[in-house]
Amino acid sequence: MAKHLVLISVDALSIDNWEQINELPTFSALIRQGAYSRTLRSVFPTLTYAVHASLVTGMYPDRHGILHNHPFQPFVPEQEKLWYWYRKSLRAQPIYDVARIHGLTTAALMWPVSGGADIHYNLPEIVALQGESQALKVLRAGSALFCLELEMRFRHLRKGVGQPFLDDFTTASAAHTLKKYRPNLMLMHLIDLDSQKHYHGTQSQATAQALERMDRRLAEMTVATKAAGTYDDTAFLVIGDHGQLDVHYRVRPNNLLRECGLIDLEGGRREWRAYLQCSGGSAYLYVRSGDDAAREQALGILRQTCAAGKHGLERVYEQTELRGLRVGNDIAAALEAQAGYYFDEAVDEPTVQLVSSPGVQYATHGYSPDKPNYSCVFIAAGKGVAIRGDLGTIEMVDIAPTMAKLLGVPFPCCDGLPIAGIG
Repeated sequence: MAKHLVLISVDALSIDNWEQINELPTFSALIRQGAYSRTLRSVFPTLTYAVHASLVTGMYPDRHGILHNHPFQPFVPEQEKLWYWYRKSLRAQPIYDVARIHGLTTAALMWPVSGGADIHYNLPEIVALQGESQALKVLRAGSALFCLELEMRFRHLRKGVGQPFLDDFTTASAAHTLKKYRPNLMLMHLIDLDSQKHYHGTQSQATAQALERMDRRLAEMTVATKAAGTYDDTAFLVIGDHGQLDVHYRVRPNNLLRECGLIDLEGGRREWRAYLQCSGGSAYLYVRSGDDAAREQALGILRQTCAAGKHGLERVYEQTELRGLRVGNDIAAALEAQAGYYFDEAVDEPTVQLVSSPGVQYATHGYSPDKPNYSCVFIAAGKGVAIRGDLGTIEMVDIAPTMAKLLGVPFPCCDGLPIAGIG
């Protein structure tokens, strides 16, 4: 078993990056020395907060309760939405709680859904909204003295939330934490790769350069454990939470519901009988409780649109299919976009809009985890990793019980299983 476990979530590390990371020194060394999967299957929807909640609880969203990055907030602009920032939103026990209960020291840096968590050294991923103080919000949600220490030491590396500077700050903070506090379990979330894919596309030079920076950051983690004297007793897990797909068209499917009277904006009103919460490559249909007519009307227009091959709508998931997706009971249906399209929640802009142009490319996620060429990358190396080579397909919900096995602590009943040969 490992005395120490470092889990590095490289947001958006996926199968399309496999060829490049095999040529990078730190990634390739971890791959050669340990076990890997190019087909780590994520959860629906493939959004960062839903996935990270599954990663630490071993449960699907219908059980842990984080169905999206955001709670349902109709008509609220994206930049003003609340996120699932706080541990109290989780309805399941995460690995960091279990580790602490069993006497292990825990740390988390920029980890989603960790605000207010009972973590020894916690710098949560949390963002101030208009009128709020970023510093005060982080101090209240994290380990105050620890956050102040990191701020004083490494704030010169950061430029707000801009990348690659934020990940440089996170990496320096993580290395310092490993050397000074030597936690038994450390979770860190790096976002640079995800940002470059979003704004420059999956095959861009900016994305390739982000992977090179990620390789250097991984090296800093291994060097830090050597400096701390914990390297030989440390297991390293490097995990992507979702893929990304290049997109050319933005679709606003709530306009379809507005056109048939299910959303009313007349006279400045903001009223809905049915509403689509969008998540990039997918969307959830919510219907007012007891309004069966609105449900049938909404489903009818969505089925027709999908059957006609219009607006990039590839599939409508209903009833039994929803249970297979493991989403919440309040969801009336789920939509999936075709590759090249993504959904946006706005209701007062064009229904379909071209977003790419020569020299301009964007990408996004949120699609079904079974979309072709969309799986995640998993790498395990170090103490407790007995198996070598390709693990084949594994599930995101397998990660938490695998971490527990590596650390030698029991884990509550969950949807996943420990990965054979690890721990």
